[in-house]
Order: sequence, then structure tokens, then C-alpha cells
Amino acid sequence: MKLFLALAALFPLASLSHGAEKPNIVVILADDLGYGDVRCMNPDKGKIATPNIDRMAAQGMLFTDAHSTSAVCTPTRYSILTGRYNWRSTLQSGVLGGMSPPLIAPDRLTVAEMLRRNGYTTACVGKWHLGMTMPEPLANGRIADSPVTRGFDRFFGISASLDMPPYAWIDNDRFTVPPTDTKELYQGRKGPAAPDFTAEAVLPTLGDKAIEWIRANKDRPFFLYLPLTAPHTPLNPTPEWRGKSGLGSYADFVMQTDSTVGRVLGAIDDAGISENTLVVMTSDNGCAPYAGASTEVDPMPHALTDIKTLEAKGHFPSAHLRGYKSDLWEGGHRVPFIVRWPGKVAAGSRSARMACQVDLFATCADLIGAKVPADAAEDSFSLLPILKGSDKPVRETLVNHSITGRFAIREGHWKLALCPGSGGWSKAPQAPASGKIPPVQLYNLSDDPGEANNLADKHPEIVARLTEKVEALVAKGRSTPGPDRSNDVQVVIRKEKENNGKKPKKDKATKP
Repeated sequence: MKLFLALAALFPLASLSHGAEKPNIVVILADDLGYGDVRCMNPDKGKIATPNIDRMAAQGMLFTDAHSTSAVCTPTRYSILTGRYNWRSTLQSGVLGGMSPPLIAPDRLTVAEMLRRNGYTTACVGKWHLGMTMPEPLANGRIADSPVTRGFDRFFGISASLDMPPYAWIDNDRFTVPPTDTKELYQGRKGPAAPDFTAEAVLPTLGDKAIEWIRANKDRPFFLYLPLTAPHTPLNPTPEWRGKSGLGSYADFVMQTDSTVGRVLGAIDDAGISENTLVVMTSDNGCAPYAGASTEVDPMPHALTDIKTLEAKGHFPSAHLRGYKSDLWEGGHRVPFIVRWPGKVAAGSRSARMACQVDLFATCADLIGAKVPADAAEDSFSLLPILKGSDKPVRETLVNHSITGRFAIREGHWKLALCPGSGGWSKAPQAPASGKIPPVQLYNLSDDPGEANNLADKHPEIVARLTEKVEALVAKGRSTPGPDRSNDVQVVIRKEKENNGKKPKKDKATKP
């Protein structure tokens, strides 16, 4: 008894609880959810009801200037998990396929592995899309490289986007049902599939599995990475959600995605761990311009003009921003970013400071007092000061990347895009009567968030300065303080050909 009292005096109950030093961390990543698809982000031009995400924002902090590093999914996911700019990897453009080899090197420290080394149990539930080493033959054997070899204790989900084979569930490092069948869940994407696998069941199942895992691990510090498959194509809202929005299947799917977020938050609340759980809700890039607004369950549209149907009905997925998924323009990579942590992050708060998903690594390390090794998270800055109420910027610059590998850099309110057009699928601007389209674009986002007025010719000194900054950031191998690092391949900052305006090929996979 004396020994117990002595220990109690040295270690008060508050510090014995893992919650005092190791809060649970949940990252919910939507797939192709636009900045303007969330009602609280876009009250004037948003027509889709998102009550659960709106409620989360009311209970926490909403970032209005938060970004993915890339305007497409695979590279964004690389940055989230590694704290490193995606263009430092071997993938210089495009995305991976469902059976591509792994992009994250085996010796690259991920945020999941960093947390695991500091006492967390870790899980990934959802869409991986960072490459796996598939067995030969595909239907048999162990998947040699998967999330469980990149820092996660547990994985349940699919290898890539829901429109990419193999169409089969993976539990840790094996298919739950061998993909012995052939299916085409999306036009032109026929491939191996489990006989019982259906696209419609994926989103509800991911919600169920995430809730199940939260309940099973509520008594120890955990990290849950929940990359959802929606509202990315194929557009498969379940029967209860079809027609709910009045805007078509894409909007219905957004509403079902919002409901899934609400289910996860409800599970955290019901488990009694809300005040000890930091939840981040965001999206991997902007809304896909081919998302469409048909009332069919899965019309599988591809034309760039389909999104105009939504806008004609009063809903603007990019809100007041220019561009969509794939583009260097803001609509391609400025994304919803909301953080809830009751009692720690002020309810109803907002931050206009520049933030990026690559900052997740440093934020988690800062949160638990862990030291980030010099060879990890080279581009990650902690957002914890902002979450605690500081209005000081945490990063001076931000580099963004398009699907074709074009670069843009932010410094304060200035943004320089090192290409003449979108860098993605949106059409390039018409040449002025006076001459050619300027080779670069410079915007003052403080008074021109829609990027309508190119100031490059009026401020050549700013163009020169920001160009030098991009070159220096690439050459140094990092943007955080520390020793120089090497990029995985030679990084070409300026591409010779502009490829804007071409019809998207359904996120055609490209191997690194």
C-alpha cells in the first residue's frame, strides 16, 4: 500500500492515462471531394447537404487555405504518409494502378511507423493506392508489400481506386476471397475480381470496419488512417441515398460520404474517447471534372463538360476557385481540411494560414513530443501551434504538383505556376490578340483567388525570386531545416510541352 501511494504521488492519474500524452489520431481522407462540395466551405455556391462534416467544423477548426501536395491521388497519399513532397519520389506524373509496385521505399519512415514506435497501434482501412507487390499467380499467396509493411499493424481495404482492378478485398496481406473472376466496375477497366465483390458495398463496409476497429482499440492509443473510396467514380450510392440530393448520383454519393464521416465520429463519441481523439477530415484533391450530375446510378461519364451540369443547377464543386482535379489552379489542390479535438482545438474556429496535408507527419510528432529523424518528413511542418490558437504562419512556402508534373509555388499571397495553362485537364487559356500565352502565371491570391489576372509580366522580379526558390527546394532535397537530402530521381521543373485541355483518360495509371 505504501508503495502504491508513493507511485501515485509521483505519477498522478492524469499522466498515467495514455490520453494525457498520446491522443488517438484519426485521418479521414475522402476521394475527389472538392473544396466546394462541403457546405460549410462553400455556403454561397454549395447545394449539397453535408451536415456531419459541417458539424465537425462547428466542433473544431476549419482551414480555408489547406492543400494537397498534388492534384491527383497517388502522389497526395505518398505525401500524407511520408511527410515528403511527392515529386521527390520516382513518380513524376500520373498515378499508380491497382497492381503497380510499391511507391514508398521499404526504408522510408511513415507517420504510421513513427507513431507505432511511440506506443501506438496503427490501422489503415480503405483505399491504399500506393502500390503493392502482388503474388504470382494473383489469386494465391501473400501480398509481399502492403500497408502492413509500411507501418500499419492492420489493413483492410482495396489496392487502389474503386475503378481499378483487382476488384477484391484485402485483409492485411491476403485477399479475403481470391480474385478468380473478371469484372468491369468502370468503363474500360476490366480485370481480376472476387466473385462476390461489388462496388456498392465498399463505402458502407469501410465505415463498418473503421467503427469495429475503433471500438476494439479504444483503451489504448491508436492511429487510424481511413482513406475512403468516395465520391470518386464509379458513382455507386446505395439505394437509400439515390436521389437524396436532387442533383444527381455524384451529389448523392457526396451525401453518403458525409454520412460515413458522421458514423465514424459517432463511434468515437459513443466510445467515450472524443476528448482524447484528434480527427482530421480532408480530401486527396479537388473534384474530378468528369464527375457528372446524371440521375443514373453509375453513368460512367468522362467528358470535361459534365461538371457544368452541376454548376448549371447551382452547385460549384470548386466554389470560387479555378480548376478541378489534375490542375495546378487552386481548384485542383485546395481542399477541405477540418480538425476536431474537443477541449483542445477551439470549437467553431477558423484558420486562414497556409497548411498542407504533408504537414500531418510533423504535427503528429509534435503532438506526442517525438523527434523527427533527419532522413524523414523532409517537407513537413507542425500545425500544432495553429491548432492551439496561434495565428502565426508555420510554413513560408508551399509547392504544388499537377497530374502532368507541372510545378507551382506559393509564398504568402503570391503564387507562381511554371506553365502557361492548368497543368492538368482543364483547357489552356486563349492567346491574347497581342501575342502568345505567357509561359508562366503569377497570381496575387489575396485579391484574386480565382486566378483570373496573370501578373507575371508586371512583376518579373517576383517571378524570378519564386523560380529560384523552387529550384533551391528541389536541389536541397528538403524544405525543412536539416542536412541536404537526395531526391529519388532527377526532378525536371519545367516541362517542354503543355498538355492542357485533353479529355481525361479515367486517371490512367502510370508506373513510376
